[in-house]
Amino acid sequence: MIKNLQVNFTDDIKISKIQIHDLVKYLKNELNFEINSLLINFISSDRILEINVKYLGHNYFTDIITFNYSEMTDILDGELYISFEEAEKNAEKFKVPISYEYFRLVIHGILHLLGYDDQNKNAKLVMKRLENNFLKKFVNQMKMRSK
Repeated sequence: MIKNLQVNFTDDIKISKIQIHDLVKYLKNELNFEINSLLINFISSDRILEINVKYLGHNYFTDIITFNYSEMTDILDGELYISFEEAEKNAEKFKVPISYEYFRLVIHGILHLLGYDDQNKNAKLVMKRLENNFLKKFVNQMKMRSK
């Protein structure tokens, strides 16, 4: 387990906390960062909408919200709020296992904490390529360990 990492979710989530810890450990090694404090919260769509309206002024559902409490990009201090319901919709839409979609969203949030942005087309493309690359490598690593 990784020190200073907390993963919170309800019984509705079809993934283990150990898998999320393994993913964050993999990303730490690949991206060379430390963790001061990182909370990863899997919540309902209604709850993510409340957070989006209250803190960001956006009145729409989203799959992830990232709060970065640090000015540093090599020492993470933040929170990820991931809508498990939106993740399920994404997984169905893109025909991928739900665990892969959860992994992708964690990767996306951590990239934001590291200073990556998706506010324009080019930046979004960079993030998507990184997400896909890290997801593919992590899933392959998981498969190799389970053999």
